[in-house]
Amino acid sequence: MSLVRVHNFSVSLDGYGTGEGQSLEAPFGHAGERLHSWFFRTRTFRRMQGGEGGDTGVDDAMASAWGDGIGAEIMGRNKFGPQRGPWQDHEWNGWWGPDPVFHTPVFVLTHHPRPTVEMAGGTTFHFVDGTPNEVLARAREAAGGLDVRIGGGPSTIRAFLAADLVDHLHVVVVPIVLGRGVRLWDGLEGLEQRFRTEAVSSPSGVTHLTFTRP
Repeated sequence: MSLVRVHNFSVSLDGYGTGEGQSLEAPFGHAGERLHSWFFRTRTFRRMQGGEGGDTGVDDAMASAWGDGIGAEIMGRNKFGPQRGPWQDHEWNGWWGPDPVFHTPVFVLTHHPRPTVEMAGGTTFHFVDGTPNEVLARAREAAGGLDVRIGGGPSTIRAFLAADLVDHLHVVVVPIVLGRGVRLWDGLEGLEQRFRTEAVSSPSGVTHLTFTRP
């Protein structure tokens, strides 16, 4: 069976995966770019944006594994965009422009489904309501035997971890304290007992933690 994977998910020292006050101008709320500055400097990120250059080394080596063997993605509505409640703007198709970086089917979790949106490059956004098990079954079918990536945000990853559906989890601990926002680890006491864990420190100051099923 295909694997369920999480890659490059950044958290602060106090466990927050995003800041408070998300908006169109502030996708990560008051955290700004502080959680992801390590990633924005990598060659992997530059290539995702169609650019060149970027840092190599530990951070890039870890970041580059995000796309290998992925056939579908699941994300929460707050990762897709800043709207809440019933959709007011069906012209909004995510933060990533006309050719999003995913190039696979993407299942957006929402209590307010809307029509499927096909984008350039093979990305298709499906807006679905269901339990983690139900949505994962749909994503696995769409992935055609490849792996499924849980893209975030923290509430979505936490729900799939709570349902014991994640096979590989890559968390990047960033040496900042946010104090408020949405935490990843709440309600997941003893999570580490399910996994084999490894840690790699980077000169950038972040620590890469991987949790893999034995």
